[in-house]
Amino acid sequence: MTIPDLIPPKFISLKNHPTLNEKWLQDHLVENPSLLGLGDLQVRDIERKQPGAGRLDLLLYDPESNTRYEVEIQLGATDESHLVRTIEYWDIERRRYTQYEHVAVIVAEDITSRFLNVISLFNGHIPLIAIQMKGVEVGGNFSLIATKVLDVMSLGAEEEEEGESVDRGTWIRASSEESLGVVDRLVRMIQTVETGVEPKYNKHYIGLAVPGHPARNFVKFVPRRAGVVASFKIAQDEEVSAKLEGSGLELLTYQKYWGQYQVSVRHSDLEDEERSKILMELINKARDSYSSRR
Repeated sequence: MTIPDLIPPKFISLKNHPTLNEKWLQDHLVENPSLLGLGDLQVRDIERKQPGAGRLDLLLYDPESNTRYEVEIQLGATDESHLVRTIEYWDIERRRYTQYEHVAVIVAEDITSRFLNVISLFNGHIPLIAIQMKGVEVGGNFSLIATKVLDVMSLGAEEEEEGESVDRGTWIRASSEESLGVVDRLVRMIQTVETGVEPKYNKHYIGLAVPGHPARNFVKFVPRRAGVVASFKIAQDEEVSAKLEGSGLELLTYQKYWGQYQVSVRHSDLEDEERSKILMELINKARDSYSSRR
């Protein structure tokens, strides 16, 4: 058996190439967003005009996680203005469209170690991904190689953050007595596995706390008029996702940035034996995952 010769790739500077320019790269990413290695994303906009700013190169969307990616492309090495522009566009989009999760993405030919150290300072506070995109030539054919050199880190500090405290009445007025009743029933389920835990009423969510100890927000609640959005801090898992999708519970999304499943819960779900059992499984998984990180 003859072993074929190995043809080494030739790296090409897109910045200095006469035809393989930024527009060429952008067109290929529009045609095939999976080149970025971020999954099966949809293109929502190209050269998106930003109020009082410039234009966002690409706006991509992941319908599975309800996440939008604000993508900035730069040929050559990353620089400070590129980083500032990327974060600025991400911030504008997240403020305008709060119904989505948002992730800033920097794409450049060269992400130096010095610049990577600067970017790393933001990670954990700003959901930021850095992708090094190299152009290569193999046997007269051109291709692109994407390497994710910095990924989004799930925030850890937020789960201990209590935020501005409010009273129970504030949440009743913002949602309904019935929805607070759903929270009460879920808390009682949690108390069977976490002794002493009580609901902690914060301005933006209802968390969990043990008197005299930091918050223990492995499960959080946002009551609505007709139900409760319950967030379970569990790593994304195909088996968990499949069980939820087939349970009759309303799975809203998986928030990759926060590392949690969001499920809409109503009284009828708690009355159903099978759905109640699955909610208990989620509670146990969230608590075990939380405890393993302490």
